[in-house]
Amino acid sequence: MTQTSPIAVICPGCGTEVAGALLTCPACHRLVHADELTRLASEARQAESQNNPAQALRLWREMLDLLPVGTQQHAIISDKVAALSRAVDGATPDGRSHAASDKSRMGIGASIAAAVVFVLTKIKFLLLGLTKGGTLVSMLLSFGVYWTAFGWRFAAGLIVSIYIHEMGHVAALMRFGIKATAPMFIPGIGAIIRLQQVHVDPREDARIGLAGPIWGAGAALAAYGLGLYFQQPILLAIAKFGAWINLFNLIPFWQLDGSRGFRALSRVQAWALVAVIVAVWFPTHEGLLLLIGAVAIFRAVAIRPDAKESDAVAFIQFASLIVLLTMMSKIPVPGYPS
Repeated sequence: MTQTSPIAVICPGCGTEVAGALLTCPACHRLVHADELTRLASEARQAESQNNPAQALRLWREMLDLLPVGTQQHAIISDKVAALSRAVDGATPDGRSHAASDKSRMGIGASIAAAVVFVLTKIKFLLLGLTKGGTLVSMLLSFGVYWTAFGWRFAAGLIVSIYIHEMGHVAALMRFGIKATAPMFIPGIGAIIRLQQVHVDPREDARIGLAGPIWGAGAALAAYGLGLYFQQPILLAIAKFGAWINLFNLIPFWQLDGSRGFRALSRVQAWALVAVIVAVWFPTHEGLLLLIGAVAIFRAVAIRPDAKESDAVAFIQFASLIVLLTMMSKIPVPGYPS
């Protein structure tokens, strides 16, 4: 395999040929992409004036890629991105969402209905994701592997569940203007998305990480509702297994979604989440909760008392997913082992 060097550019200030990887001219110290930065800043301000913070956030974040880290310009734009990210997120300066209290009061029945409707209303967006060649080809290859192991109906449901989970991440990434690759399916693992830009804080990372299980829970709920309506055990089995897979992703370890959500929690919130896990384990005896709880305890102990992270929305989402997905992992399926 060969690697090619970034294409060299000409410094607009002194005419020096500059390596494509450099952001400042070594001769005159001028920003190599000054003209592009000016254009992006103008478009970003226009988007802000049109009350389009999501578009503005994408443009300001793109500017960060063209500014040297550690410079005053980079610091100023980073603060701008962080502020706009909170605006897009609907959060106040202390990290609390305006909708957090409303979500916490939402009943289980209303939550289920909202999740199903949410996924069903995203059909156009989900179909758009299939236009990516790499996603479609890898999806079909994974479908073939799962078909051999489980039969085509269960394989199809599993692939759709994984796809919806990944598109939840894509939707969150688009919302925060973060560039990433299209989902790529890997048999036995699921699918992956590689970020091409970094998040600005743990809150933003938590929204992106937990978006996958949230959408995945919606997919499981939709399969469950359809299974009950059409009296199809295979759909109930897909809902049950899909819920379990999303619950597994909540383990706060390595690059799993639960780890990304856990980073935004304060020490008090982390221990409160452990309490939720224990409370849910007693009536359900779901073995996976023991692993999630053990890792959560390890992570909670490691959080410093003076840590500044404290995200009420991340805690509500995480705790709600633990309850909902555990309940769904216990769905009785006629003709299938429990």
